Amino acid sequence: MATPTTWWLLPVLLVTFPYCCCSSPGPPTPPSNLECCRPCNQTHCSDIKCIWDPKPHPDIPTIYTLHWKPENEEEEPVTYGNSSDGFIRRENFESHGELRVWVQAQNQNSSVKSQEIVIHTQHIIKPPPPTITSGDGDPLEIHWSTICGKLEFNVGVCDIRYRTENDQNWIWTDYNLSSSYGVTEPQPSTVYVFQVRCKCDPSLISDWTPDFRIKSAESSPVGEVDAWWDCGLLLSNSDCFLNWKNLSISQARGYILGYEITVFYINGTKRLINVSTDNPSSLCVYDERKWRLISSLKDVSSVSVSAYNALGATKPSHLSRQRPGKEATEPKMYLDMNEKNLTVSWNPSSKVSDSIKQYVVQYKECLPGSGSDWIKVDNKQTRVFFKGPFKKYTSYQVLLFAVSNLNEISQLATATGYSVQGVPSKVPSFKVSDLGRTEVTLVWEPVPCSNQRGVILYYEIGLNMQGDPKHISVPVRNINVTSGTTCKLKALSPGQEYTVWIRAVTAAGPSEKVNTTFKTNHQEDYAFVAPIVVIVLLVIIIALISFILCVFHGARKECPLLPQCLYEKVPDPSNSQIFKQMKRQINEPLTWMRGPLYEPYPTISVLEVVEIKSKVFDPDMMKKENGCHLMDCQDDQQEDPTRENSDSTDSRYGRKEYSKMVDSDEERNDCWSSSEEEQSTSGYEKHFMPSPLEIMHEN
Repeated sequence: MATPTTWWLLPVLLVTFPYCCCSSPGPPTPPSNLECCRPCNQTHCSDIKCIWDPKPHPDIPTIYTLHWKPENEEEEPVTYGNSSDGFIRRENFESHGELRVWVQAQNQNSSVKSQEIVIHTQHIIKPPPPTITSGDGDPLEIHWSTICGKLEFNVGVCDIRYRTENDQNWIWTDYNLSSSYGVTEPQPSTVYVFQVRCKCDPSLISDWTPDFRIKSAESSPVGEVDAWWDCGLLLSNSDCFLNWKNLSISQARGYILGYEITVFYINGTKRLINVSTDNPSSLCVYDERKWRLISSLKDVSSVSVSAYNALGATKPSHLSRQRPGKEATEPKMYLDMNEKNLTVSWNPSSKVSDSIKQYVVQYKECLPGSGSDWIKVDNKQTRVFFKGPFKKYTSYQVLLFAVSNLNEISQLATATGYSVQGVPSKVPSFKVSDLGRTEVTLVWEPVPCSNQRGVILYYEIGLNMQGDPKHISVPVRNINVTSGTTCKLKALSPGQEYTVWIRAVTAAGPSEKVNTTFKTNHQEDYAFVAPIVVIVLLVIIIALISFILCVFHGARKECPLLPQCLYEKVPDPSNSQIFKQMKRQINEPLTWMRGPLYEPYPTISVLEVVEIKSKVFDPDMMKKENGCHLMDCQDDQQEDPTRENSDSTDSRYGRKEYSKMVDSDEERNDCWSSSEEEQSTSGYEKHFMPSPLEIMHEN
């Protein structure tokens, strides 16, 4: 409630408040840049048109009026106009005379007028734009005409400007006095855009003509096709595909009809492929910017690509196959990537020599056949820029190559980039591969690049045992992502059940966990001993079976299942030279009449050593023989002539003993000696000691 000393202030505030807080905008801003002209059509010029720049208040309406009066007259005709222009009708001015013109702006508060201008009605005539009548592409030239003659004016000067269709910058030629213009040395087969404006003397200059397009004449293409390989990361085990870009307009110099590709194979053969731009074959795909040959070039050593039009072809661009091998430790490559562009830079290697002709930087999406691009620069440049857009959470592989002066290609470095990183997908597979008492080997499948969504910094493994968690971080640099990933956990408790999990970690965070459960063994696993025991038992069984078979095989035959070391070695009488001579003398006619068979000094020949069964394994050797068995006196006929007439066979060895040798004319079932002689005389004595017959002959 107001006090008696301040109650009189309230009426004063109510009266003065609107004037203090709501200030009046005052008079409007005067218009500016007043201009007037007499636009003409193809036959005549009529009214005067005036234009100006209004500056109205946004909240208070403003009325603009156009005022004029003839020079030296007091009349002030008025024409109401809109905010920016007004007209003075033809009947209100003389065709030859001067006018003073101004614009007045008025609102609810007051009015102001613009600066006055003085115009001559004949000098403000503005002819229409000229008409471009024709053009020719060879040489590149245009022609035009004006209406200056119809308006009874002299033909004035003209301005010409032109540009190529793909360029927004105009090239100007001022004050051309003729009615034609030609471009010197135009780019072949290029669309040019022309505009012309002219003035009649004296008059204002006309507006520009609409765009007039004309294409220059074709010429044979120049330069080389920009071609490059698209291979997998492992060059030695991957197929490569050929990509190439369209020629630029300045290089094509005409309509490119197609591309000619020559493929050179490792075995020395070659193949020619023709790709038409109008009707590409099934071997190629085109994405409005570059071409891709989808047929595999796995066994190719090099290719060459050339483009051709109706007048010629480019020089073939030779491209050798990339050489597989380890990446160089230098140079290091750095990426700066966002959704709009990619910047790749590298430090020049100290080991790079002058043999390098150029660098090639290539990027491609993780999935084969996806978006990719490449840039070739000279050996002095160490930075390139790629224009996007680049997808979010998508892996882009960036590769740096060097091309030598011999066109040999080698890979220098690789890097992975993301425009925006995210949380990766979970690990596809996680399991136990080897389990022991105190340690376990875990194996998992790495997250594929299409699901990584960011650079995997490491894989984190967690081990839980009765509420006591343990965490293990496995850096990604220690993982061989091509052959699988493993981790060995040690110092575990025997017979204990564990739960273990794994997750991949990027800069955006970890992935979802993948769990598996295992239980350590109570004792050492001797499973590996079982195969060894089985093998030993099989060997013993085979040996016993062989022994039994040989025992029952017979006493006079060699057992093929026993090793040769188990046989004794005795002389073989079939190699004796004495028996060979005796056989020849017996077989030759009348040789018995020449004298007795006698060798005063017999030569001991080298006898064949044969293997016989040991007495240990022959039970027949324990028996005494009293005579010759029928089987002992017979033997199969042999090819050796010294053995054809030897029929006595030792029952122990399956061989003929010297103590039982007989002449060929004796009966096969007779024996040399009785059982008593065999018991008292050995085979060795009978062979080397003289017989009773020889002693009697000597006497």
